[in-house]
Amino acid sequence: MIQERVQVRYNTIECSGYYRMGLTCHSDYRRAKPGQFVMLRVVDGMNPLLRRPFSIHRLIRSSAGAVEGLEILYKVVGTGTERLADCRRGDGLNLLGPLGRPFSLPERPAQVFIAAGGIGVAPMYFLTETLQKKGFDISSCVVFIGGRSKDDLLCMNDFFAIGVKTVNITTDDGTAGEQDVVTGPIERAVKEGRPDVIYACGPLPMLRATARMARRYDIPCQISIETMMGCGIGACLGCAVSAAGGGDKYLHACVDGPVFNAADIDL
Repeated sequence: MIQERVQVRYNTIECSGYYRMGLTCHSDYRRAKPGQFVMLRVVDGMNPLLRRPFSIHRLIRSSAGAVEGLEILYKVVGTGTERLADCRRGDGLNLLGPLGRPFSLPERPAQVFIAAGGIGVAPMYFLTETLQKKGFDISSCVVFIGGRSKDDLLCMNDFFAIGVKTVNITTDDGTAGEQDVVTGPIERAVKEGRPDVIYACGPLPMLRATARMARRYDIPCQISIETMMGCGIGACLGCAVSAAGGGDKYLHACVDGPVFNAADIDL
């Protein structure tokens, strides 16, 4: 874990309300793993006081392969992200990371389904890129991306560019792809050919439906929880998640997650 002052490399509009930001970072981020996150805050002023959590979308590398920065995707939803949207190249930010528990990768070639809802796509490119670097056949990986409308669909072309052949698109209002929730085509695909693992990130209803489906078909499923965090290091206990099995046992998204085995938590 590294706390440092970093600089904005770029901050571009991805689509309505969504931004892609590149940051400088310490070279030790070469050890970062997909599913991990960073805590980020604008340096000047005290509003907001607390850092905000963002998944690592990808690492920025030099032509020689050295890590020179990292990239996040974010949606403007409040004061913290509004201030990020105003940042320009060279502005300073306070960065803490890499944090959290990452996705566990298969130990051997596997059929992988990747499901993302809205900004939940943020950690999934890093995951896909890492699978490729580990020697997995990315062309057989199936990606499912869902959003409320076409304005909430991100990174489709990024997945195609890295070598993914199948990207299924759904929108709640039918403005792009199939009019359905993202779990609809996932379940149809499962019936046609059961995957070895499902990775998912997105809003809670989507994760709940994905976890139930995985349990019904006995498929290993890892989910990345989207939640607010006060500290990111397990001190404030503000990101509690109920553990499976009932009772009063809780896990915390910042240290026990944000990636969990779906069977380990009560959604």
